[in-house]
Amino acid sequence: MNPEFLSSDETLAAFLQHFEAGTWPIADWRHMHHLAAAACYLHEDPHSMDRLRINIKHYNLSQGGQNTEDRGYHETLTRFWVGVITNYLATLPSGLPRLEIAQLVVAKFASQRDLFDAYYDFDVVKSREARQAWIPPSLQFVL
Repeated sequence: MNPEFLSSDETLAAFLQHFEAGTWPIADWRHMHHLAAAACYLHEDPHSMDRLRINIKHYNLSQGGQNTEDRGYHETLTRFWVGVITNYLATLPSGLPRLEIAQLVVAKFASQRDLFDAYYDFDVVKSREARQAWIPPSLQFVL
């Protein structure tokens, strides 16, 4: 079963519009929402990292958060997940619609929030260096 925001093209479009405007309720913001936004961006353009980076930072600020060396946007985790999703999209048949791609990505990875733990030999989440700049996986190479 899909979450409500992935129930139709219209609900997905509304979610993306609210995410980009910074108005999606923070109480409803989960890992699956990050995944869906990334999947949609990558579906449109495989080189969407800048767009995703800008919109995550904007969303954080719009919701009263901060993007500092200890909070908010995390470059390494974002790029890690972009790589994972990119690799997964390459296994799917071409021509799938955006909604189906977002649904498949969320179904595959929503329960694997800590997947990055298998690829890093340090606490990547708490690393200030990893938050600010890309650090490639140290245990397995995904990208």
